[in-house]
Amino acid sequence: MTQHFQERLPLSRHATDRAAHRRNEPDLIDQLVADAQTRVLVLAEGRTAIVDGALRSFSVAEIEAILPLADHELLFLGETTVATAEEPAGTAYLAMAAKAEHVADLTAAENWSDLRTTSHALSDRDAGLFTQALALINWHRTHGFTPRTGASTVTGQAGWVRLAHDDETVQVFPRTDPAVIVLVTDGADRILLGNNALWEPNRYSLLAGYVEPGESLESAVNREVWEESGLNVVNPVYRGSQPWPFPDSLMLGFTADLAPGADPEAHTADGDEIRHLRWFTRDEILTPADDVIFPGPASIARALLEEWLGESIEQSIPWTSGPR
Repeated sequence: MTQHFQERLPLSRHATDRAAHRRNEPDLIDQLVADAQTRVLVLAEGRTAIVDGALRSFSVAEIEAILPLADHELLFLGETTVATAEEPAGTAYLAMAAKAEHVADLTAAENWSDLRTTSHALSDRDAGLFTQALALINWHRTHGFTPRTGASTVTGQAGWVRLAHDDETVQVFPRTDPAVIVLVTDGADRILLGNNALWEPNRYSLLAGYVEPGESLESAVNREVWEESGLNVVNPVYRGSQPWPFPDSLMLGFTADLAPGADPEAHTADGDEIRHLRWFTRDEILTPADDVIFPGPASIARALLEEWLGESIEQSIPWTSGPR
């Protein structure tokens, strides 16, 4: 992955040290709660406070004045590596999930934003913290029980493991689901885009899908493109990756070529996940007709499209639904 391409991926940016070596410190969360310097990101239904283009974090005292902190789980995100006017380097960050109705007094409702629509405009530090917090909170939300024994779980290692309540040797660690996303080109220098059944009928993006058990990434590229379009591709080339915590994916970006001798017009949408397929020229991407909407600026799909074009797409319509 080139540095230039990496810089196009909003959710892959970061400027903090996750400080994994601290996660096993006894009573780490209690120590940080007692430290007036500690900052807390509060997420409610996948949204967090963003004020003047930056994450709005809170001191423990600010939260305790409004919310019962003892009723909320705190997760350790790490420490900042660069000093700012407001915070010294080494400032610890925690994440906390709260219900929307409980956070109204922390900041105005219009300041609460989601990651898809704001990440591309955030700083490296803020994009990384928001992405990490959302992914970790989503994982905790769905792992209240261990799949090994069915027992309820409790948090350990400052939020980076869940332990069976009745046997702490049974551990469940955070998982990420890998998915490939593919920019397919044909011999006429066009790209294949599809309309997902979950989206508006005029929104198009790259073909994508989850990697199956016992499958290589390259095999997943070939299989997913075939399943969604009926076309064979060759020469899958890895370009880069980006976390996509909606709720827990890692998007692995590839390019691939239509197989030699294949008819590009012989595509058939699967009719289940993909509703419609279409080849686009460069001009049709740069000057879209019929109100066509392309991937939002937070997505790796946008980055792959812009790398292929060699210039930016002047469209900032955010995602409203769908997986990617």
